[in-house]
Amino acid sequence: MASLALELMGFFLGLLGMLGTLVATVLPYWRTTAHIGSNIVTVVANLRGLWMECVYQSTGAFQCETYNSMLALPADLQASRALMVISVVLSILAIAIASIGMQCTLCLENAGTVKSRVAGAGGVLFLTAGFLALVPVAWTTHEVVQTFHSPNIPAGMKYELGECLYLGLASALISMLGGGLLSVSFCEEHEGGRGRRQGGGYPYPVGVNMSGTGARTTSQTYRNPTLQVGGINTPSRGQTLVRNTSSSESGAHEAPGAKKPTAAGYDITGYV
Repeated sequence: MASLALELMGFFLGLLGMLGTLVATVLPYWRTTAHIGSNIVTVVANLRGLWMECVYQSTGAFQCETYNSMLALPADLQASRALMVISVVLSILAIAIASIGMQCTLCLENAGTVKSRVAGAGGVLFLTAGFLALVPVAWTTHEVVQTFHSPNIPAGMKYELGECLYLGLASALISMLGGGLLSVSFCEEHEGGRGRRQGGGYPYPVGVNMSGTGARTTSQTYRNPTLQVGGINTPSRGQTLVRNTSSSESGAHEAPGAKKPTAAGYDITGYV
């Protein structure tokens, strides 16, 4: 039950992280104009993202223009594009794989440990997707902060951290957390299943004979040997040791005229 709860929580966290990463990838709010120094006019705000550059005016007008050439872009922007897209693709793939391997689904129901391994693979993909999304967000954040505090750059060319950087950071961490929960649930289920296999008791029911060709049943009844006469153990009705061995080919051989003992004892039945 605990592993099922971890799987559900990890799955929904990974799904939420994927949605946040997708929104952060598409929207242009990665860098916003810094209104400092002589650039105190707040009528116009410049916004820059991975795919477009926008201008927002206080009148409500919003104009965007996509980048004309991909190869003319800086290397860090191209790398950020690639990493964010790969992160979104891996998150979608992780959702599909985790849905197949979760305990609450009917896929691979009779596959044994394969189902839990599939769920663990989905968790690893969530972890990878979150890490890939974290790299461009941290990279861009470092660049914006470093540029903002540089004295050699004019105030009109400085930017501040946009909302998409915060969203991308939170989404990456949530994706990694969801992937970690899925992986932990797989480990717990694997350890629990192995413990149950090792700790299982004797699998055969007591006092039940197997019928079939070649099947043998050995029945042993041990009596309490505490009764003694004159310090010497003497067999009596309460001390009789009865041992029966039967198979499907031959019936049980009993001594003629023997009576079943009525004293309390232990009946141990097993298959040989």
